[in-house]
Amino acid sequence: MIKWGIIGAGNVCEIKSGPAFYKVKNSSLVAVMRRDEIKVKDFAQRHNVPKWYTNADNLINDPEVNAIYIATPPYKHKEYTIKSLKAGKPVYVEKPMALNFSETQEMINVSKESGVPLFVAYYRRWFPYFLKIKELLDRELIGKVLAANLTNILPAHKEDFDINKLPWHLVPKISGGGYFFDLACHQLDILDFLLGSIENVSGAYTNRAGYYWVEDTLTANLKFESGVLATCVWSYVGNVDNRIDRIEIFGTKGMITFSISGEEQIIVKVGKKEEFIHFEKPKHVELPMIEKVVGSLSGANSFSSNMASAARTSLVMDKIMGQI
Repeated sequence: MIKWGIIGAGNVCEIKSGPAFYKVKNSSLVAVMRRDEIKVKDFAQRHNVPKWYTNADNLINDPEVNAIYIATPPYKHKEYTIKSLKAGKPVYVEKPMALNFSETQEMINVSKESGVPLFVAYYRRWFPYFLKIKELLDRELIGKVLAANLTNILPAHKEDFDINKLPWHLVPKISGGGYFFDLACHQLDILDFLLGSIENVSGAYTNRAGYYWVEDTLTANLKFESGVLATCVWSYVGNVDNRIDRIEIFGTKGMITFSISGEEQIIVKVGKKEEFIHFEKPKHVELPMIEKVVGSLSGANSFSSNMASAARTSLVMDKIMGQI
């Protein structure tokens, strides 16, 4: 039985991830940690978790906990991951893997040296939605892939307008940057999954709206090892009625259009034929990947660590931001 402890039992754990740890076969949630005592006690009671802590080290050193999920903001990912790995406990850490590529390398080195596995929560790869797209591309339904476009235009949140009380996602020392680091990492990971490793990156960023100090609009040009090219546009200060959530992949025989969130229909065009494919989004979106991780840790499958591909995504983001 894999007995999980959660460090950072906040909002993301309520529905997206937390319940998966006690719903998946051969898995249980035995302890949770959050600095706010009232909130962590409430979480533990509502999810029937027997133990709660306000100190991460106490959870890491709990002998009953034999695997750890780290769901804190990114600035704590490296510290808690390394402590957990050195304690001999496998880690499933939220995305992005760390504040930057350099930190991911430190985490990977400790995992390799200790022989303790490290997984990163790029869970969308295991949605039936994206697995279907991968299957269509692999069997060359649209022919040889030529290029791709990614466009993600989102409106600002109401809390973005108070410069003195910004959400942590907009505080670089906590998040790594702006919303780009929180949201685009999933999208870049999906491109890595569907099209392969990215070998060349150029990017630009700016702040167009002036609501806060960090970047709000970015572009990137990507070249994959396969030779496929991609262009990307992100903005987090668009109009509320003009959201765009779209990836287009073009091939020699047709094209596939789908949403970055996995919530819209997949549209497949081959010549003049058009097909629409729909999937329901999982209630607990991280459950399919957590099931894979638990299976790996319990010896039920051969699923291996995705830390190398997760680090590649951090490298691409750093290059887009001109940090490397």
